[in-house]
Amino acid sequence: MKIDIRSVGDARILDCSGKITLGEGTISIRNTVRDLLNSGAKEIILNVKDVSHIDSSGVGQLISTYTTVAKGGGRLKLLNLSKKTREVLTITKLLTVFDVYDDEKAALASFK
Repeated sequence: MKIDIRSVGDARILDCSGKITLGEGTISIRNTVRDLLNSGAKEIILNVKDVSHIDSSGVGQLISTYTTVAKGGGRLKLLNLSKKTREVLTITKLLTVFDVYDDEKAALASFK
């Protein structure tokens, strides 16, 4: 799992690539988001365009990340879900929990 962080205005975009699976993938997201919140970032977008696989632990980490950001007074958006990830979130009824976007500009504009 690799995460590159970009800043666009007040938002932080986490460009994730690799696998969000039990272990390194979930730890990377948790630590990165925690560090962003501790530095004062409140608008976070997880861009999962280059994520090849998300297992059940990865889905659990997305939920945990959403909760952590919300408790920290921030907002989390998901960007560029794969067809398979979208299906998993739909089946688990989690697609209604997350703000999901296919367009970065739209995701950024939703913070306003």
